[in-house]
Amino acid sequence: MTAATRPASPESAPPDSPAPGEGERSKPGAVSWPVVRLGLQILARLLLGGALIVAGAKKLFDLDQSVVAVQAYDFPIPTGLETLIGHGLPIVEILLGLAILLGLATRWTGLLGGLLMVVYIASIASAWARGLAIDCGCFTPGGVILDPAQKTQYAQDIARDAGLTICAAWLVLFPASPLSVDAWLRQVPPEDDNEFEID
Repeated sequence: MTAATRPASPESAPPDSPAPGEGERSKPGAVSWPVVRLGLQILARLLLGGALIVAGAKKLFDLDQSVVAVQAYDFPIPTGLETLIGHGLPIVEILLGLAILLGLATRWTGLLGGLLMVVYIASIASAWARGLAIDCGCFTPGGVILDPAQKTQYAQDIARDAGLTICAAWLVLFPASPLSVDAWLRQVPPEDDNEFEID
């Protein structure tokens, strides 16, 4: 092999040449995955937690109508249980929403929020399938729609709750955030807990 065809050694590379793969890892202006993950985690907490707080607060000051909303679904459950749900659900929504918003036990509160959304979706779909004309009672006290001029909004309600379910799933998968009560209490490691594992 002549000097003209001999491959250049690493030492002979120009001093300003990046190492193999270095250019891809340090592109100017590139947004790193941890930054994207943190931004989406905060957004998911704001959306899911805020929605639960608003939903609970709007029902809290008219608990009797909240019971009417539960009865409007016409589920075969005892009257006493309907009253318990109507009175207790707004409080549960507010407390759960606050915990999610603050980032307290994020994975578990996110899971509970997601399960609640699944219950809401199933309930609305059931009312839709049975031909009931009701206000779902998600962000209002709810109840049976008596005015023929009013229209149900089942598709919109289900789509909204499905979006909130996605937010909940994100919090289950990636709960860790430095901007949370979890981080302040050091209950969730900043990186290690952002992997979902099942023992």
